[in-house]
Amino acid sequence: MVCDTERGVLACELELPDGATIGDAIAAARVQLGAVADWDAAPTGIFGEPHARDYVPADGDRIELYRPLQIDPRARRRARVAAEGRVKRGATPPRD
Repeated sequence: MVCDTERGVLACELELPDGATIGDAIAAARVQLGAVADWDAAPTGIFGEPHARDYVPADGDRIELYRPLQIDPRARRRARVAAEGRVKRGATPPRD
């Protein structure tokens, strides 16, 4: 189980019975890691692919608990490019 927190990425290894769901893994991780994440509402997934909490993962799957992005990566890049004053590739530079 891996969760992204404000303090960084935290991980714990869990032993769960066959048929355990992502929700079961979250409940077990919550006991081990404490109040470090939004356990009840955060989106979940396995190896970067979103999955519901009732999904039954395979043995060895890395269950992930995600937190929302602070800023959209595309918006961040646009702002950085605008601040640096770059010209888009293929764009005609302004004439005097």
